[in-house]
Amino acid sequence: MKRDLAGYGGRPPAVKWPGGARLAVSVVVNFEEGAESSLEAGDATAERIGEVTTIIPPGVRDIGQEQQFAYGMRAGIWRMLDVLERHQIKTTFMMCGYAVERSPGIAHRVVAAGHEPAIHGWRWRPHSDFTDRETERASLVQCLDVIESITKFRPVGFFCRGSQSDFTRDLLIDLGFTYDSNALDDDLPYWAESPSGRKILAVPYALDTNDMKFHHPNGFVTSEEFVAYVKAAIDALLDEGERGFPKMLTIGFHLRIVGRPARIGAFNQILEHLKRKGDAVWIARRCDIAAFWRAQFPDHEGAS
Repeated sequence: MKRDLAGYGGRPPAVKWPGGARLAVSVVVNFEEGAESSLEAGDATAERIGEVTTIIPPGVRDIGQEQQFAYGMRAGIWRMLDVLERHQIKTTFMMCGYAVERSPGIAHRVVAAGHEPAIHGWRWRPHSDFTDRETERASLVQCLDVIESITKFRPVGFFCRGSQSDFTRDLLIDLGFTYDSNALDDDLPYWAESPSGRKILAVPYALDTNDMKFHHPNGFVTSEEFVAYVKAAIDALLDEGERGFPKMLTIGFHLRIVGRPARIGAFNQILEHLKRKGDAVWIARRCDIAAFWRAQFPDHEGAS
């Protein structure tokens, strides 16, 4: 797949978001706890990224790391669902299929509340690990079938940890996905080219406005830092929208991270800030953003 370094070339389409909004915001909650690498799940090594740097050597079961992830399902999810309900915001949950299979009641409750389930891979792993097309296809189909069976909603969106394989986008097209979010290179959706030359709608994700940076040394330490950073992104993009060039922003959260007592306030404050913007901000599920973009720019050439 050839890299596109030009994108819209400084001339982005003047998208008209619903209600005249000057910014579309996608709030994403990652639902992956239980699908991370662990010896308990049959993996050779355990996940290394967590609240602290693990001291458990490879090949030894890291029960402490497993418990840090489990916190997201046991405690974090309920705080986050409560905040979402209080603000009456519907969002997208990026769901690992194995996490859904292991916590079916929670997954069903999430979707029953009106949130979109999108596929986040069967396991919390890069799809670049796949070396053949059929194995990756089987994994995607397994995700689709399990999530649909449990939530009664067949996912139309995809985003995996890390990077895709050479087969991913063509497989997404073959399986009828509406959008692909493995795009970190723009502030607007765009029609992306698959390795075979076909087109799929890319709805970009973002790693800077993301609570995962609480777990990285170059990231956030306090909730106030995270809130201030996200507010700065919102304000900058609103300014661009007011000048005639509306954009899109993704804000990413994790059950085990922002679901902690010292961080749940950041989740609440960010949603409060968005709600105070009123009609200037369209807070939408990614499937709704994708459907709106496809209706406004049905021809990929017309959106170039």
